[in-house]
Amino acid sequence: MPIAVDEVRPFLKGFNEDLLSEIAGSGQLQDVPADKEILREGQYVRMIPIVLEGLVKVFTRVEEKELLLYYIGTAQSCIMSFSAGLNQSPSRIFAITEEPSLLLLLPADKLNGWIREYPAFNELFYHQYNLRYTEMLDTINSLLFGRMDHRLYNYLLEKSKLKGEKILDIRHKQIASELGTAREVVTRVLKKLEQEGKIRQTPAGIEIT
Repeated sequence: MPIAVDEVRPFLKGFNEDLLSEIAGSGQLQDVPADKEILREGQYVRMIPIVLEGLVKVFTRVEEKELLLYYIGTAQSCIMSFSAGLNQSPSRIFAITEEPSLLLLLPADKLNGWIREYPAFNELFYHQYNLRYTEMLDTINSLLFGRMDHRLYNYLLEKSKLKGEKILDIRHKQIASELGTAREVVTRVLKKLEQEGKIRQTPAGIEIT
């Protein structure tokens, strides 16, 4: 079913009508439930996602452990899938919806033409590249030099900010998976953060205090 230009215009500010018409004519809208894998590691990327509503998390695997790289929020995209689609190479990451999300899927075979013809499209992905590069450097620095209590507390703060929730309904196992550590480590560090008055663990979830 064709997309109406008005459905995507509010999310793609700065795009002219010609580009919006191209996107509406070639793209697809997809409602995706929470906890759904939308991109697999090793998969050839045929459609590039832009998140219109919701939140998507992007992971890599290191020695069979999963590591959270970054989140994709409203009007953002995944530069790693963009690169894989542009170069027709298999994806080195995988992506999962954090919450129910509305995605705009753009055909990878249109990217080169749009990049050449529309500067605003180029700017969108240059901005995404700068944003994700900074976030991945922060992740690497945190892994190499950061203490686990700082990493975990910053992770909770960031997730709380992105989701707009002060109480996070999240399990120790999920935190461990996203931080690339063991559940027992997470449990121990959460107890330390609670003793320091930074969080409270309640039946509803983890509250940032």
